[in-house]
Amino acid sequence: MDLTATVILMLVFLIGLAIAFWVGISVGSFRKHKEWEAEIPSQRKDAIMRSRAVLGGQFSEQLAPYLPDFPYLPTECRFLGKPIDLICFKGMDEKDINEVVFVEVKSGKSKLSSSEKKLKEAIEGKRVRWEEYRIPEDVTGKKEEEIEKN
Repeated sequence: MDLTATVILMLVFLIGLAIAFWVGISVGSFRKHKEWEAEIPSQRKDAIMRSRAVLGGQFSEQLAPYLPDFPYLPTECRFLGKPIDLICFKGMDEKDINEVVFVEVKSGKSKLSSSEKKLKEAIEGKRVRWEEYRIPEDVTGKKEEEIEKN
């Protein structure tokens, strides 16, 4: 009889332990859920502010050639966006391109990204070249003579 009472006591203890564990998990989950709900407005506000900053920066990058102190003619600049904002072809308006300038537009305290730094190093290290690619005739379906006639 002592063995049966001990087994029953152990089972009651284990069931009580399982119930206490389940109640603890439920209460903890409920509290965490309430904390997250309380944080949602501030997280949304932060996300909106960051989004506005990014959109403002992108708008500024495209608007930069039209600002009064921009050193190149807007008609000689082409917007890329990534990995560099603008490429300016000095002299293009006069049909005499004498310089190609890569321009990265920054505002405030923003810094160059790692890919922008690498591009800057490649340009400053004169690791820039010209390459011409010709589309094969079998891809276009036309021969060069037909293209020149048009």
